[in-house]
Amino acid sequence: MNTQHFDVLIVGAGLSGIGAAVHLQRKCPNHSFVILEGRDRMGGTWDLFKYPGIRSDSDMFTLGYSFKPWKDKKTIADGPTILSYIKETAAENNVTRHIRYQHKVVSNEWCSKEARWTVTAQHGDQQVQLKCKFLLMCSGYYSYDAGYLPDFKGMSDFQGKVVHPQQWDTNLDYSDKNVVVIGSGATAVTLVPAMTDKAKHVVMLQRSPSYVASRPMCDPFAAKARKWLPEKLAYHVIRAKNISVQMLFYRISKKDPKRARGMLIGLLKRELPKGYDVRTHFNPKYNPWDQRVCAVPDNDLFKAISDGKASVVTDHIEEFTADGISLKSGQHVKADIVVTATGLNLLAFGGSTLKVDGQQVQLSDKVSYKGMMISDVPNMVTIMGYTNSSWTLKSDLVSGYLCRMLKHMQRKGLDKVVPKVKESETHAEPIIDFKSGYVLRALDKFPKQGDKAPWKLHQNYLLDSISLRFGSVDDGVVQYSKAA
Repeated sequence: MNTQHFDVLIVGAGLSGIGAAVHLQRKCPNHSFVILEGRDRMGGTWDLFKYPGIRSDSDMFTLGYSFKPWKDKKTIADGPTILSYIKETAAENNVTRHIRYQHKVVSNEWCSKEARWTVTAQHGDQQVQLKCKFLLMCSGYYSYDAGYLPDFKGMSDFQGKVVHPQQWDTNLDYSDKNVVVIGSGATAVTLVPAMTDKAKHVVMLQRSPSYVASRPMCDPFAAKARKWLPEKLAYHVIRAKNISVQMLFYRISKKDPKRARGMLIGLLKRELPKGYDVRTHFNPKYNPWDQRVCAVPDNDLFKAISDGKASVVTDHIEEFTADGISLKSGQHVKADIVVTATGLNLLAFGGSTLKVDGQQVQLSDKVSYKGMMISDVPNMVTIMGYTNSSWTLKSDLVSGYLCRMLKHMQRKGLDKVVPKVKESETHAEPIIDFKSGYVLRALDKFPKQGDKAPWKLHQNYLLDSISLRFGSVDDGVVQYSKAA
């Protein structure tokens, strides 16, 4: 078998993978790289999901790349526009030629003697192997094959249509239909107002509420900054402002959750009809940012409720019936179409296996270094975005740090870098400090985090900026060496 060799192999041609490729080209132009993408198109999440209203849950001035200003007027952007932005970035930087589509990575094996990774990918009915010095995982954190679907009693008795947002049927006609959306997360609060354009009525059926907050579709501050400042400067000013606001509210939520809850509930009462039961439908039992706060652009969900086009039901599902869903309270919700916005199936590295010198890596036994490397696993970086802010903020920082690390190794003639943790140094905690169901179901599939730097995930862009942009790449925790 003729095995090709690369300096860096990127897994995934989504938002992170394309961004990382641009960082590599600009900062490490003498390093060869290739991108393996399991699907036949780039874009990742923004190409996969097709459900009505698909949009960002973060503002595009922070979800956009640091090196490419977001030019659209919309702060909260729809999926197709984000996908175009990714494709445009790839085309402008000549990244597309490096992508190999329909190459689903199935295994990754490190050999210390060679100081190389051997990556095996399924391409059609055959397997291909490539070797690389450094492996960069940009494959996200969930399974692209299927979303999470609870085993609801009696689902087979339902005579209508059941569809999961991750496998959306673009030919589905919901005109003049009674639609029930099961869920209360970002996908549900997006779908409900979006489907009221055609549906007879849309019900958001939730077992428990989530925090929701209205955000302007077009940011007035951004419009003024763009009017008075040069494009690139305006972009960075808007970006800095949005990062600061996000960090401030997150800090308030953690330091004074009662105050943060009051702020969110107070805003809701202004947007919903007088006398609306906010306490039942929009007042979660957990504190703000124990789970992600869902964005509602231009009050679209609240307007749909006020206009009578949508409603919220908070109850537990007893069983599906032929024409709807029976609830434990005894209420029956009529439905022609049920949308199961019940979450994702979390999956590390796209489901591919990881071996180091012939030994299978048990991720749950490992600790994350700076949220980007894994203890005892050499020459591998994985991009995992923020849970409390935009994914790309962390993606950009990690890509930049990787480039610094590669240049350091090249200058010193080094072949291998591996984080080493001592049991006495850190106490292992879950890597994602979220109480969402989809997170709790899969924590044993991911590495842990520590209780102090550099093993602690701060979820703080300012601290990470200092550490990843200016901190030493040879801090004594990672060990560099030459090949045997």
